[in-house]
Amino acid sequence: MQNTEPQEFTSINRGFDATFKIGKLTLGLVVPLARYAHSPVPDITDHLARAKLAETLGFKALWLRDVPFDVPSFGDAGQLFDPFTYLGFLAGQTSEIALGVASIVLPLRHPAHVAKSAASVDVLSEGRLILGVASGDRPEEYPAMNKNFEQRGADFRASFDYIRAMQNSRPSFANSFGALQGHMDMLPRPTGTHIPMLVTGSSRQSPEWVAKNSDGWMTYPRGGIAQETILADWRAQVTQTEQAPKPVLQPLYIDLQDDPNAPAHLIHLGLSLGLNALTAYLKGLENLGVNHVALNLRFNTAEIDPTLERLARNVLPAFS
Repeated sequence: MQNTEPQEFTSINRGFDATFKIGKLTLGLVVPLARYAHSPVPDITDHLARAKLAETLGFKALWLRDVPFDVPSFGDAGQLFDPFTYLGFLAGQTSEIALGVASIVLPLRHPAHVAKSAASVDVLSEGRLILGVASGDRPEEYPAMNKNFEQRGADFRASFDYIRAMQNSRPSFANSFGALQGHMDMLPRPTGTHIPMLVTGSSRQSPEWVAKNSDGWMTYPRGGIAQETILADWRAQVTQTEQAPKPVLQPLYIDLQDDPNAPAHLIHLGLSLGLNALTAYLKGLENLGVNHVALNLRFNTAEIDPTLERLARNVLPAFS
């Protein structure tokens, strides 16, 4: 009997297509590529050199975050730079690596600005943008922008719909963010069919909504059985909405030990472990159906550059 299962995810743009492969796991890195376990603010002195090194070594994607304020309760100022400004900068300094953001907090930005910025980065990077989106989880930011934290689920959905509409020619569309009457366009056009938009967590939407409307799903690290169940539910939801298969990615904090045989120990949202245990763990995620893991080196005890080189030499070949 002929196999009718799709062999590739639906093509969207260059970055999406290179990062996500059915039945395969690829590896990316969370920016900043810096160690800052004991401070919310990283030293980003070598940020550009390390981004270029990541591309040279063969990592598939760099992932930025949307952190408008240094919120003490959150404890992480991210890469410091505005994500779209930084994406544009990296687009001009790299040529192959996908440029992702995980994730833009949609309720805190007007969707016209998000749509314009995302399409601009996509074109300037020749199709390497992957746009993660979220409803936000830092309550302190909302009054600072005169936004209602409790309304963020509805605002997320309205913003998502607005951005999608702006990728059509002369859209006619109206919701709480504004009205478009079919007489004007937004330029530039994305390089592919549309901007790939991946939803983080639930973003206060139903599983059905996420499966139907997103281009993929960003979830969080969990124990093996819990993650297996969550991923099976995701695939079932996608199938029930009569959608083609869609990718899943997750972050993972790691502290890579010098001893390649060091066993795994839990740290915040990740593991302290050696190269062999890391490769085995990632293979396990691949077998569960995770398509991409964004490694975060914030809690790494070893120097960053040698760690990147060790990962490239000893782990990447298993996921090429």
